[in-house]
Amino acid sequence: MELQVWPDLVSLLEKLNGWTLLVVLVTSLLIIDLVKKRRPRNFPPGPQLFPLVGTFVDLKQPLHLALQKLTGRYGNIFSVQFGSLTFVVVNGYQMVREALVHQAEIFADRPNIPLLQEIFKGFGLISSNGHIWRQQRKFASATLKTIAVSFEEKVQEESRYLVETIEEEKGQPFDPHYKINSAVSNIICSITFGNRFDYHDNRFQELLHSLAETLLLIGSFWGQLYNAFPLVMRWLPGPFRKIFRHWEKLQYFVKEVIAKHKENLDQSEAGDYIDCYLKEIEKFKGDTSSYFHEENLLCSTLDLFLTGTETTATAIRWALLYMAAYPHIQEKVQLEIETVIGQSRQPMMADKENMPYTSAVLSEVLRMGNVVPLGVPRMSTSDTTLAGFHLPKGTTLMTSLTSIMFDKNVWETPDTFNPEHFLENGQYRRREAFLPFSAGKRACPGEQLARTELFIFFTALLQKFTFQAPAAAPPTFAFTLSLTRCPKPFQICALPRD
Repeated sequence: MELQVWPDLVSLLEKLNGWTLLVVLVTSLLIIDLVKKRRPRNFPPGPQLFPLVGTFVDLKQPLHLALQKLTGRYGNIFSVQFGSLTFVVVNGYQMVREALVHQAEIFADRPNIPLLQEIFKGFGLISSNGHIWRQQRKFASATLKTIAVSFEEKVQEESRYLVETIEEEKGQPFDPHYKINSAVSNIICSITFGNRFDYHDNRFQELLHSLAETLLLIGSFWGQLYNAFPLVMRWLPGPFRKIFRHWEKLQYFVKEVIAKHKENLDQSEAGDYIDCYLKEIEKFKGDTSSYFHEENLLCSTLDLFLTGTETTATAIRWALLYMAAYPHIQEKVQLEIETVIGQSRQPMMADKENMPYTSAVLSEVLRMGNVVPLGVPRMSTSDTTLAGFHLPKGTTLMTSLTSIMFDKNVWETPDTFNPEHFLENGQYRRREAFLPFSAGKRACPGEQLARTELFIFFTALLQKFTFQAPAAAPPTFAFTLSLTRCPKPFQICALPRD
């Protein structure tokens, strides 16, 4: 019987022309792809899935806002697919806390995001998992805690340089982007490389521009397209190619710094982050279970450089923009600075507990600025249940921090810049639902250091200047999505205070 069927099949194929075969082949592939995209049993619901593309979302608006709209139809947990990537999106403080805090051990991994995998190769702090991540995280946390002893002094010193470079503008409109990024990046350079750079250093500025464009492209439509269709995109030309060129430049720079540190390493001194890491490599030499090697050092250093610059610098730019937009709030902050600190000394972290209004303003900046609107994706390390839905091992979780920061059931005036959200009877009020960055096992190990930078830089700037928008360019809160939600380039005037 089989012998008879085969000639018949060959005869049928001979009668079909090339176009018909192509249509049959493409249709078959689309059906196979659609079957593969079917949601597992009891998996969170979501929009209709289409072959190849997965979920259609309104790309005319930012992804975090497009996803936020879906809560009205699907509730606080739903799933979406973009090409080869499937995400479960969780919304609202209780749901996010359940996932990141109560199930912290389960959602302790990072998913394979193609662009980040291409850059970090599974090493460093952001993209690593399992034993590699635990080992690197423990070392980074301990080392940053040791370095933190002199951290505040470094921030105070850098704030003086920042004030001086802004004074050079003499009250005229300027774009604060790279002045602020230079200052914040110099803090990271001080603790990782052991030295800072002059703001006018051409190579330093070139590196900051490379970093900024890299982050912008990763968060852009092209970056999302690469992550959705990596097998196709890696063979095509496009703006995303700059990501890899910029990253090679950043790697080359850090490799040079590491080489110099190896030449001058003093085993008897604590040194900076790179020194400490090189000593750790030597300590575990010959240990096959150790992941302390130069590739991990390179990736970890770039992680710190990337995350340590972008989030804090973005928050400071938002803070200056809000101060220019709300001069009456700026005046209250300056009055508190005058009362607690005065003009004769620099701000210090010990002042913070005596400055409830300034603390409330900075918290409101982080809430309204919404710097990391979708957090950083997590991945489940085992099967689990969330809100009654089954999430198999390897499920990628995306936490909508936007849904928390603008929840009308939590914040009295969610869409208005209002420091009173964090004040009660004139004292600073901690809000449980205030999650500006993340929570749980994969929360940033340097978050407390970043808060130190934000407070000292902000108070040092408002101690010396009053910020205003130029008459020809009133403040707006338009934003761009890179790896963070950052304000679009803007001009501001820094008027020296008498």
